[in-house]
Amino acid sequence: MQGTPEVAVLRLGHRPGRDERMTTHVGLTARALGADRVVLAGEGASRQDTVEDITERFGGPFAVGTTDSPHALFGGWDGDVVHLTMYGLPVQNVQDDIRTAFETGTPLLVVVGAGKVPFEVYEAADHNVAVTNQPHSEVASLAVFLDRLYEGQELDREWEDTEQVVVPQATGKRVETDG
Repeated sequence: MQGTPEVAVLRLGHRPGRDERMTTHVGLTARALGADRVVLAGEGASRQDTVEDITERFGGPFAVGTTDSPHALFGGWDGDVVHLTMYGLPVQNVQDDIRTAFETGTPLLVVVGAGKVPFEVYEAADHNVAVTNQPHSEVASLAVFLDRLYEGQELDREWEDTEQVVVPQATGKRVETDG
């Protein structure tokens, strides 16, 4: 979101045949809820075109990148690394510390895993954060974390360079072409 340090989301891991939609949804959730970019690692890079297409049609700014060296990305990150995992500390117990650092200029790299995450990710993270300590969707964890980070302000974001705009209504679906 404008005027704040960068929030990047790293999708670490991708299980072909199982995570096609999940990896796409990590990217779309990052975009919709205030992150500046998503980086798709390894085989997850195959979802780049889909996330870029949505960004092109529904607006940005939002960047999509890929990497074959995700460990180099979070190892060299100039800011805090937040790893979302059900084994971490409860989000409600650490959100204030993370938000305070962010609001004073610390960029965030939010790591969202797929499958078994290597232990070195837990060690490299500044914060291992759980949105409940129960198994559930990594997309849900990302959505809850970003909403807590921005305290709901991301829901009022204004989009630039849109081709299509969803018109909110009580019933039905309405999408207009912008321009």
